[in-house]
Amino acid sequence: MSHSAAPSASVDGRAVLWSAPEAERAGRHLLVAMHGWSYDETHLFRITSPLHGELVVASLRAPFAEAGGYAWFPSRGNPIGNPRASLANAMAGAVLTWLDEQPAFSSVGLIGFSQGGAMALQLLRQEPSRFSYAVQLGGFVVDDSRPGDRVLADTRPPLFWGRGGLDGVIPRDAIARTDSWTRKHTDADIRVYPELGHDVAGREVDDLTAFVRARVA
Repeated sequence: MSHSAAPSASVDGRAVLWSAPEAERAGRHLLVAMHGWSYDETHLFRITSPLHGELVVASLRAPFAEAGGYAWFPSRGNPIGNPRASLANAMAGAVLTWLDEQPAFSSVGLIGFSQGGAMALQLLRQEPSRFSYAVQLGGFVVDDSRPGDRVLADTRPPLFWGRGGLDGVIPRDAIARTDSWTRKHTDADIRVYPELGHDVAGREVDDLTAFVRARVA
């Protein structure tokens, strides 16, 4: 299958952290994890550790090295909360190309933090029938229009959107855009944690874990 991806937009399969050995992956539920700006594949792998015995987690590393970690959308030319749609689609295409190379799973879910949350939503928009649910943590929807948006408005896949009430990183206009899109295109569980900033911790981890468990029960 061919996907829209720039030559530099590839997922390094050697850097993927898997919660299960290769021989124990096929036919199970898969959760694809995508970290935020300046993080790496270890961040959400740790956050999802309560689920590792119940499904397969594949935690990806973003392609661009930046700020001591990695990024899906490099800072230059991509303001926080408003990356170029062409780049977001190329990055989503890279993840889809990587996923095409994996064995068949009984279901595929998505989880992402910050930029990774935007990636999760963009993947839903590119191939809405491929993913069973998504978890979007402290992220945003890309300012874009995709053919999949119409499909999502009809099917309304389950979405968990958690964010910190003290988050000063994601701009308000990006949050407003995300709120509008989310309510129109998904069956959303939207939660704001007053004590959190731009982070994933505490009650949010418990809530997202329960959400994913309910999707694969």
